Amino acid sequence: MPFEKTSKIWMDGELVDWDEARVHVLTHTLHYGSGVFEGIRAYPTSDGPAVFRLADHMRRLHDSAKLLHIDIPYSVEQLVEATRETVRVNQVESCYIRPLVYLGYGEMGLNPLPCPVNVSIAVWPWGTYLGDDGVKHGVRVKVSSWRRIDPNVNPSAAKGTGIYINSSLAKIEALNAGYDEAIMLNSHGWVAECTGENIFIVKDGRLLTPPLSAGALDGVTRDSVRTIARDLGYEVVETDLLRSDLYLADEAFLTGTAAEVVPIRSVDDREIGEPGPIVRKIQETYFAAVHGEVERYKDWLDHVNG
Repeated sequence: MPFEKTSKIWMDGELVDWDEARVHVLTHTLHYGSGVFEGIRAYPTSDGPAVFRLADHMRRLHDSAKLLHIDIPYSVEQLVEATRETVRVNQVESCYIRPLVYLGYGEMGLNPLPCPVNVSIAVWPWGTYLGDDGVKHGVRVKVSSWRRIDPNVNPSAAKGTGIYINSSLAKIEALNAGYDEAIMLNSHGWVAECTGENIFIVKDGRLLTPPLSAGALDGVTRDSVRTIARDLGYEVVETDLLRSDLYLADEAFLTGTAAEVVPIRSVDDREIGEPGPIVRKIQETYFAAVHGEVERYKDWLDHVNG
């Protein structure tokens, strides 16, 4: 979806004008896809803008880099402060935040180890990824013919730039077929995740979600929703799911930083219907939490102005 440019982008310790934030055409990651990234959001609160679970995202960025043999030259704490600085200087009350670690110019070939490591952080206002109507009424999804990558082919636990070709192909297939989103199965036929979101179903009052071993990313929003659901008194179970489990769900929804919490209206044209009471309650609590309106979750917020 289109995005609105802001004023400055943080690049390797300096704030650079948006239009001057450039890389060379021979940047290593552009050729081989060996970079890592995060998706983070800042929300307006009564105490000014606050970033949701910022340190957790930066820890995952470091974990992703480790899986790809990339040594990030900035600590989690330095990246947290750089993010806060970038949000402040761009004077945005709410925004999407994209940290990117990439292998820069100076080396070429399949050995990435000698390459310089560069880091950037960009922020911009960005609306609902799957649309306001999707958040309210649910989205139509299909099971993709593209399988989720096997963790012994690429480390699916990493948010690696090149790894997301897998997700892009599934997304294109779904959109071309008239759906909003795709669900990918793993090589054994179990449900893994959507193209950029984790998935939950509700069955007999319990929340069921695929385990990480199925190929699901260890989502920060996924973890937040599991905590919220348990605090609301719902049982949350990690278990392998078949596509037929999706068809027979009482309710279903997907979670991710870009998408946030979005109900699923139908899967492969099997109607689930308008969002049910459990999904609505989780949605309501999640959105209250990210805006600092729930005391229980205020430690999830990193306030930009102190």
